[in-house]
Amino acid sequence: MSEEAASRKAPGALARLSINQETIKQWSLPELAEGCAASGITQVGLWRAPVQEYGVERAARLMRAGGLTVTSLCRGGFFTESDAARRAAALDDNRRAIDEAATLETGTLVLVSGGLPPGDRDIAAARERVAEAVAVLAPYAAERGVRLAVEPLHPMYASDRCVISTLGQALDIAERFPVDQVGVVVDTYHLWWDDQVPAQIVRAGTGGRIAAFQVADWVTPLPEGVLLGRGQLGEGCVDLRGFREQVDAAGYRGAVEVEIFSPALWARSGTEVLAEVAERYQRHVL
Repeated sequence: MSEEAASRKAPGALARLSINQETIKQWSLPELAEGCAASGITQVGLWRAPVQEYGVERAARLMRAGGLTVTSLCRGGFFTESDAARRAAALDDNRRAIDEAATLETGTLVLVSGGLPPGDRDIAAARERVAEAVAVLAPYAAERGVRLAVEPLHPMYASDRCVISTLGQALDIAERFPVDQVGVVVDTYHLWWDDQVPAQIVRAGTGGRIAAFQVADWVTPLPEGVLLGRGQLGEGCVDLRGFREQVDAAGYRGAVEVEIFSPALWARSGTEVLAEVAERYQRHVL
């Protein structure tokens, strides 16, 4: 075994690994906490809907009791509505999301910006509405110890889910605000295709803007469409280790959060999936 391979298998190799809840969606929150603890994994990323169903304060107690750090909460956002009442409702919902993140003691609320409203073709204006919403929410979040993290999604999501498609676009918004209030998410599934990403990672790192780093692979053809077609680590064409090395070189020292939406994984034993993720993380990301 090479020295590099041995270091990837050494004790502590899972120290930065975070399991996003959606990767093992078949597990309840208690099962997730128990499974991670049994596997020596100390970090998880959570989603609002299952946390709300379980109870936010109850979930926070469960995480603390299991010795788990919540690396991010997904998701806030959906700011692009042009209707004033809908925009106000979105802001109210995001304030609740910030409060939930604070209760869970995570410093990162991931924002998915929202797509174009029906009949709207002005994507530049939609992006500006995202920035306007962040301006309203960032001080509220900062008061509660939560940092907003703007996530760019693959361009195939631009019409219906996220008008922020590149890391550069996310940084253009984040950099309008203090660094401790707004950062960005680097997600391999969404960004692997963009030849500007290396330079933008350097830009993000120089400014201290990398709030979260998420990994999943891209397989062709997408087995379940763009939303649920994410590949298990090492299955596809993404240079996962290269991404990790780039964010590390840019100064990022946080969690590496595995976020895979995959009905194929959800149909399997959660224990089996977790073990496979941990092994592939060490083999393809470290």
